[in-house]
Amino acid sequence: MNDSGFTRTEMVSLVVRLTIVSAVTFWSIKWLLNQVDPTNKSKKKARQTAQEQLKRIALNNQKLQIDQFNDYEMMIAAHLVNPHDIKVTWGDIAGLESLIQELRETVILPIQRKDLFADSLLTTAPKGVLLHGPPGCGKTLIAKATARDAGTYFINLDLSILTDKWYGESQKLASAVFTLAIKLQPCIIFIDEIDSFLRARNSTDHEATAMMKAQFMSLWDGLITDPNCTVIIMGATNRPQDLDKAILRRMPATFHVPMPNIAQRRQILSLILEHEPTSPDVDVEVIAKVTDGFSGSDLRELCRNAAVYRVRDYVRQEISSNLNGRPRNNSEDEQFHDTLRPIMMDDLKYSYRKMRESKIQCGSLNIQPRIDLD
Repeated sequence: MNDSGFTRTEMVSLVVRLTIVSAVTFWSIKWLLNQVDPTNKSKKKARQTAQEQLKRIALNNQKLQIDQFNDYEMMIAAHLVNPHDIKVTWGDIAGLESLIQELRETVILPIQRKDLFADSLLTTAPKGVLLHGPPGCGKTLIAKATARDAGTYFINLDLSILTDKWYGESQKLASAVFTLAIKLQPCIIFIDEIDSFLRARNSTDHEATAMMKAQFMSLWDGLITDPNCTVIIMGATNRPQDLDKAILRRMPATFHVPMPNIAQRRQILSLILEHEPTSPDVDVEVIAKVTDGFSGSDLRELCRNAAVYRVRDYVRQEISSNLNGRPRNNSEDEQFHDTLRPIMMDDLKYSYRKMRESKIQCGSLNIQPRIDLD
């Protein structure tokens, strides 16, 4: 018996009881917080989706087993896309033929034909690819089409999943991104708006954020030093100047995706309207000339709005006909009485004017001399 009046056995028993009580308390609190977590249901659904995706992959790849993936990799796998499930092809991207050709030669061919580059380390696929340019110019589409063409798995990394309320969990999730990609290689890890995550470091960064950045770059270096690893980090940004210099060093293959010029806008408009019902008076050349400063997504929205106008006219005519209690007798109405009329040049003109005014008011389009479409 010691001076405190406790025997050795009693001391050990007390320590064990305290340890058990502490562990039970910790897990109880964690369970309770998870139950009140508003994203708990979505996390469970994402985990189920990941399990189904990985089971499909394991069936097609005998080297992989579902039990090889840990819980953290399962969470990341919720954002995993099989290349066969990617719908975007190079045919969906117009006006960027030279960039696509460069991507095929620099990134895709070294993945598809490793045998051609086995005798050189200089011609292997880059471990970092940066797509930069104004928003709405097709950077995300290019990333998906690259993965489809190369036949690589595609992890569309949502940076919000790397942030966790529990200390140390973010680091484990960041590590799981790389371990999962290595198990599934060849694989592309795509980070949209990469500057929001890997921007230049400064003294105001939160400690947890700084640690996660450092770990991410350390794991990335592991890919770079392994010539046999086919995992590519692909990032997209419209602010390359905000990226950390250490990140730019790790992304040697950089591709600028510019605003489309008039020839590219003509190709984009033709592609968008290719399978749409259009009137003979639609002149793509005229629309391409006046839409200087419009991105590819702007042009798609312009055409979408024009297509919606014909739906609006149809609904108004139906309402008018029902209110009057008599059938329409207008020749144009009779021609399209049981279907939507085609997209007309007036629809595109009206859509252009509305979008131009909106972009000028938002400051996203420089005020240029007004071009008369009439």
